[in-house]
Amino acid sequence: MITKAVFKCSSERISQVPKDNLPDIAFIGRSNVGKSSLINMLTRHHGLAKVSSTPGKTRLINHFTINDSWYLVDLPGYGYARTSKSTRGGFAKIITDYVFKCEKMHFLFVLVDSRLAPQRIDLDFIEQLGMNGVPFGIIFTKADKLSKTQLQRSISTYQQTLLQQWEELPPMFASSSEKGTGRDEIIGYIEEILNNFSKYSEK
Repeated sequence: MITKAVFKCSSERISQVPKDNLPDIAFIGRSNVGKSSLINMLTRHHGLAKVSSTPGKTRLINHFTINDSWYLVDLPGYGYARTSKSTRGGFAKIITDYVFKCEKMHFLFVLVDSRLAPQRIDLDFIEQLGMNGVPFGIIFTKADKLSKTQLQRSISTYQQTLLQQWEELPPMFASSSEKGTGRDEIIGYIEEILNNFSKYSEK
């Protein structure tokens, strides 16, 4: 249950992220996948993450303190073609530095648009997560735009695509920021992760 959500800081590089013992639960996805809307829905804090109609708006690592006990981390979107190549390179470095090198990051949610077939850029990123042993789950956004049958078909297609390379599938969630779909399931899963983190930390 999220009862308190407060903006902590924005970082241009991982050396600037908070240096405390609170675990990071991070969110990432292609630009315009609905990440900011999802964060606002999960926290029930309208405007916590800035929602923009312009893709590629999040260019920093944004930390939000949740319940004074963990960080929700909003990462820059990847793969938006209308930014310059040098800027895209900057996005890539800030993302890869954080995801693969930041010890605070405890779990990563990868957001994909439920209306689209599996996108190569998402699959490549997910493959990198597997190669680097990063724990992650997948959130299918904009589920309200599809019928129940279409949504199930979309998720099934994604599962079949991943099973071509993966022996075991990551946890998957369907969400709608407009309808609040998936909120309880995602927060419940985060609570499980944090409980396991606490038990591990006490050892």
